[in-house]
Amino acid sequence: MQAVLLIDFGSTYTKVTVVDLDSEEIVGTARAGTTIETNIMDGLNKALAEIPEPSGGWNFVRKLACSSAAGGLKMMASGLVKELTAEAARRAALGAGARLLEVFSYELTAQDLEKIIAAKPDIFLLAGGTDGGNKEILLKNAELLSTLPISLPVVVAGNKAAAVQAADLLRQRHAPVVVADNVMPDLGVLAVDSARMAIRDIFLSHIVHAKGLDKAEEFLERIMMPTPAAVLSAAELLAEGSGSERGLGELMIVDVGGATTDVHSIAKGDPSKPSVTLKGLPEPFAKRTVEGDLGMRYSSEALVEASGRRLYDYLGWTDEQVASQLGLFKENPWRIPQTEEEAEFDAAMGRMAVGLAVDRHVGTIEVIYTPFGATYVQRGKDLTPLPVVIGTGGVLLHHPNALKILKGSLFDSAEPTLLKPQKPRFYLDKDYILAAMGLLREVAPQAALRMMKKYVVEL
Repeated sequence: MQAVLLIDFGSTYTKVTVVDLDSEEIVGTARAGTTIETNIMDGLNKALAEIPEPSGGWNFVRKLACSSAAGGLKMMASGLVKELTAEAARRAALGAGARLLEVFSYELTAQDLEKIIAAKPDIFLLAGGTDGGNKEILLKNAELLSTLPISLPVVVAGNKAAAVQAADLLRQRHAPVVVADNVMPDLGVLAVDSARMAIRDIFLSHIVHAKGLDKAEEFLERIMMPTPAAVLSAAELLAEGSGSERGLGELMIVDVGGATTDVHSIAKGDPSKPSVTLKGLPEPFAKRTVEGDLGMRYSSEALVEASGRRLYDYLGWTDEQVASQLGLFKENPWRIPQTEEEAEFDAAMGRMAVGLAVDRHVGTIEVIYTPFGATYVQRGKDLTPLPVVIGTGGVLLHHPNALKILKGSLFDSAEPTLLKPQKPRFYLDKDYILAAMGLLREVAPQAALRMMKKYVVEL
């Protein structure tokens, strides 16, 4: 048996998956509470002990991991214009698997600098100006960041005519400072891959140690990437295929977690109807959004607030009933529903998280009236014809009616401007292996693809 150990150090749980590369089978999966406060290995060893060990003991040929522990990869970014270079910086950070705390535009203010000091992000992404365009804001913001009383890793991905000078200013205070390609070299042109790779390199070389994850690296080969980047990689592989092994085609993955709900779409998202005009920045084929106020445990109160009266109407509950359930989660974030009432509440919360996160991920369409008649304008991705929606995350795995929760992602005629999937097939990551398969893709992509097609099941 060619045993491979794949680990996801999550914000709440450490999840382990053991696979046999020879048979392309899952040997076992398990999880235990993440123990970042003490020793990250405690939770890992507890989870691994739950998988029956072969008679000769484990002899792993590869040991790979991803992580969103200790708050994940926390980032802040700045750009010039909110809708342009600042938005490009946001997409670069999210595509790298970051939890994006805030994006600033134009010149940083005293209040912005105070927010940066208070948040202490793991990485700051400094963008601004197209190549040959505005240099002043990039240089001014670099100068302002160099006055901070804290040191941060910084990626500079702005106007190439000023990037090196900006990096020199930043190095007076910060380290490491890495220059990447401009995230928007020309108006309306996105080029985020270089910045994404720079972010990933800093994560691997600096952030892993800063979060105490290096204790695990004595046991592992290495922690390869943030968990959301592993899921996005798995999504790309499952959609596009590898070599002669075909994928499923365009798809969406909704990952409902304890702290956030992430949505990944692997799709062009071009207008599906004639006479529709696209506006705004082009959308990436592989797009990730993360909603920090739509988590099932750590941000459960924010999720209830974001859902408004929809949650109460859906459940038919009183304010007191909802408050009582929230209190249980606050007391114990690892709590699994113990009663029928708790399971009903968990399912309703999951559906709200799915619905709201997909609302924010998909594009919109609006009617604009002109002297020549009505025209339709689309911003973002049109995912109405999307054929596949895949669910993952604790609430979906542990609830008997995952399909009911996932249907929160469907197009709603009451909100016709939101371009959500209309008639997709629904799948469930029943063994919680997507992040693990994103890791396995690094060493055995076709095996990872075949295993996903086997273990990600249609509902």
